[in-house]
Amino acid sequence: MGYYLLILIIVVLVLASIRQINEYERGVKFMLGRYYKVLLPGWRLVFPLIQSVSKVDMRVRVIDVPDQDAITKDNVSVNVNAVLYYKVADAKMAIIEVEEYAFAVSQLAQTTMRDVVGEVNLDELLASRDVISSRIQQIVDKASDPWGIKVVSVDLKHIELPEEMKRTIAKQAEAEREKRAVIIKAEGEVIAAVNMAKAAKMLSDSTGALHLRTLQSINDISSDQSNTVVFVLPIEILRALEGFSKK
Repeated sequence: MGYYLLILIIVVLVLASIRQINEYERGVKFMLGRYYKVLLPGWRLVFPLIQSVSKVDMRVRVIDVPDQDAITKDNVSVNVNAVLYYKVADAKMAIIEVEEYAFAVSQLAQTTMRDVVGEVNLDELLASRDVISSRIQQIVDKASDPWGIKVVSVDLKHIELPEEMKRTIAKQAEAEREKRAVIIKAEGEVIAAVNMAKAAKMLSDSTGALHLRTLQSINDISSDQSNTVVFVLPIEILRALEGFSKK
């Protein structure tokens, strides 16, 4: 009877000691409070009282970095937010070196984002968002490396400007469009003037070309019955007719 009881106790103890580590997890095992080893996926024995295990999710995680008020290098107040992708590269360090690695990474990302925004002008921030995101990613990755964290990427989601700055940028864009329109119109007038000069030269150099062009214009005008065509005779013809009448 005592033998069967002992076997039953051992079986219950073994069953109570089984821990399942999923494929996307690693288990950091401690024995008597000291680090023992990292457990790979599968069923593992962790004896109560003398051993414990902390599971670590090794998948890529997403942190929504909340809105941060920052001041650019040229003293413009902006509100920025971002999304950060990271994963645990070393389960042992993530458990031993930092208390809550997820919270630590989030706080680090917030302070780094404010610092990086403060290093650039507003124009650089708006035009080089990918460069700024890459800079934040590099800094956070390097700072979190002792925690066993690998920062995969950082993406700036939104940059909110003050209302007065929005109006200033809108006015600047409108002025730039008007400037471009004036330039295009002037360039068109120059091209038209050059073409007209070339046409005038060709007509003057060709005998009878001007008369043919005049007749063509008269024909085009007379095709519309609503138009009234007035012919103005050259003064030489009028004088010739006047001399003929005197005879």
